[in-house]
Amino acid sequence: MRRIVLMSVLAATLGMPAPIALSQTVQSGPTTTATTIVEGGKVQESNEWTVGIAGGLLEGTNIRFASEMAKVLDERPKLRVLPMVTYGALGNVEDLLDLKGVDVAITSADVLEEFIRKGTLAHIKERIRFVCKFYINEVHVYVRPEIRTLEDLAGKKVSFNTVGSAANLTGGILFDRLHINAEKIFINNSIALEKMRTGEIAGVVHVTGKPTDLFTKFKPEPGFHFLTVPFSKNLLDYYVPTKLTSTDYPNLIPPGTSVETIGVPQVLAVYNWPPNTDRYRRVARFVEYFFNRFDQFQKPPFHPKWQEINLASSLSGWTRFRAAEELLAKLQPQAEQRNRLEAAPTPSAGQEQEHRDLFNQFRNWSATNPPGR
Repeated sequence: MRRIVLMSVLAATLGMPAPIALSQTVQSGPTTTATTIVEGGKVQESNEWTVGIAGGLLEGTNIRFASEMAKVLDERPKLRVLPMVTYGALGNVEDLLDLKGVDVAITSADVLEEFIRKGTLAHIKERIRFVCKFYINEVHVYVRPEIRTLEDLAGKKVSFNTVGSAANLTGGILFDRLHINAEKIFINNSIALEKMRTGEIAGVVHVTGKPTDLFTKFKPEPGFHFLTVPFSKNLLDYYVPTKLTSTDYPNLIPPGTSVETIGVPQVLAVYNWPPNTDRYRRVARFVEYFFNRFDQFQKPPFHPKWQEINLASSLSGWTRFRAAEELLAKLQPQAEQRNRLEAAPTPSAGQEQEHRDLFNQFRNWSATNPPGR
């Protein structure tokens, strides 16, 4: 083989054709790989039950949630969960529709209406379903010292993160509804913060779950601050009033104070696959694992925003994925029974035995209905 390489180099140097025929004669037998020798069945099995989750940008909260789902739900070969670094809320829906390997996406509650408004994705409400409403992403508007209100950003350069991100989506909707005509630029907000130092831009809009590493790890500059984002009537459809506190960002907000802002619910979304397809069965298995192991997410060391999530919460403008709806119908009576037991007053001896019997019924049901069945 080494001789062939030397001959090829010599031929190239002298302007002669490379000895292709000789190179071909050295290869004997069909091309083989580890996969074709022993792993063909394993490859098929791995791909059959692998679910890709479009999370978001590295500095956002959504990618952390995708990673935490992989930690809890991954049970190869029955289920493998792959978190993916992506562009964010808008981009995740497009990836769910178009990108191979994406089965689940974390996006924002306001995303479908935005696609409808722009007319860019036909029949989007029929094509996308939700598994559950997720946690709240807070709107962070961080600005230079001379900016005191949102109105001061009119005509100024403001970064809305990269195209496809939640800041691009919700931040853009917010500024439009509040009639603030800022000069929108779209660059990674980590870079945008550095440009704020030099005065190239006036502020950044970042929409993610608090606290976010982008700001917790940011060295504060004198006078840089978060702006108040007022809640108004034209934000009642998808948004909620919330706040950023000194506990969230002790390096940026004075102790004991807070900044009013708005939040937007996140959504665990999937494609509306027909029930008789392999992709439907794959996503349905993911949903089953997710629902049955959900209580694990609400304990340390997982993100505290898991505690904001109620699997049964409805979501205006969205339709729930069929497998999730069916599983909720089975689980809710059991969950309601458990809640009644936990909330009940101290029972008498007879009542205590009855409660134990009820709890054992619930535990036996759980044992005979494990994830993946």
